[in-house]
Amino acid sequence: MPHLLHLDASARRRSFSREVSGAFADAWREADGTVTYRDLAADPVPQITEAWTEICDNLLADGIHDLDRLGEGARTPEQALAWRTIEPLLNELIAADVVLIGTPMYNYGVPASLKAWIDQVTFPRMSLAGRTLVVASARGGSYLPGAPKAAFDHQARYLRDFAAGHLAITDVTFLYAELANSVIDPHLSDLRPRHEASLAEALKEARDLGRELATRTTT
Repeated sequence: MPHLLHLDASARRRSFSREVSGAFADAWREADGTVTYRDLAADPVPQITEAWTEICDNLLADGIHDLDRLGEGARTPEQALAWRTIEPLLNELIAADVVLIGTPMYNYGVPASLKAWIDQVTFPRMSLAGRTLVVASARGGSYLPGAPKAAFDHQARYLRDFAAGHLAITDVTFLYAELANSVIDPHLSDLRPRHEASLAEALKEARDLGRELATRTTT
């Protein structure tokens, strides 16, 4: 049975990124996939500590990169304490066929809550090749190719590079709900129809992709 790790990172309890990621997860469940859910904003992952860096050093020095041996890097009481935070997060990631991240764009990047999770679960030369990453992203403006601020989209580049460079995940899809600020900013009110169209398309793509990936993973 295909398994999904669903993460949400928006500080808003009702947000467009949560809406789009939720549409994907609902479609996944309807196709008989199972889900592990973690709300990184409501239940924040702690920042890494010096002990985490020491675990990485130990793994590098000993050439350990197999997923089932990463715990061997925790050797002191402080490192063992850090590993107790890391291990459940890492186990959730390893168990997933597909990782779904619902995230807003904050200051051209990702929320600190998502960055903290990324730091905790990433170790030298680990590989999750064969898995899929889906990012449901809501942005206040438009950062698509050709938009005036397209060059400021550090979020997509960062997440794509993180997936490929650290986890060996090359199957990455982004679902964008653009121009979210047009809902509240009077100066952007003329762009609201474009936002609504963008959100509707993102929701449709999320539902379609959720069903498709759940079905594909079972075959």
